[in-house]
Amino acid sequence: MDVLGGRRLVTDGTWVEAETALQNKVVALYFATGRCAPSRDFTTLICDFYAELVDQARPSAPFEVVFVSADGSAQEMLDFRRELHGAWLALPFHDPYRHELRTRYHIMAVPRLVIMKPNGDVITDKGRKQIRERGLACFQNWVEAAAIFQNFSS
Repeated sequence: MDVLGGRRLVTDGTWVEAETALQNKVVALYFATGRCAPSRDFTTLICDFYAELVDQARPSAPFEVVFVSADGSAQEMLDFRRELHGAWLALPFHDPYRHELRTRYHIMAVPRLVIMKPNGDVITDKGRKQIRERGLACFQNWVEAAAIFQNFSS
């Protein structure tokens, strides 16, 4: 995962290496904040989307959400994650890379969902709209665009 290469992500209080956790997966960078009603509303929807693809599907879909907080403090981020999120990965609040990602992907308002290939190339920056309009059906397009299955070893 080039865009998050060398980064450590957090989930449920444990640290993971981004390259390991995101290898061979469609990656969704989720820019949101707990103090924003549209973020809270969409977080519920993406939680269900993620659960159906990853938690409930057998085998699990090659999909991972990385939360990039736009909250005002580490405590706000933690509260939002505890209240509404699943066990997604997150860029730590104090990692200045959060701001660089907002600039790189032209994030002017939240919530925003940027869907990427494992190498960091953008598949779409309209992930939120696609999930709202097409539900789980949009994931197949993302997987095909990412050409992930060719990376699986048999």
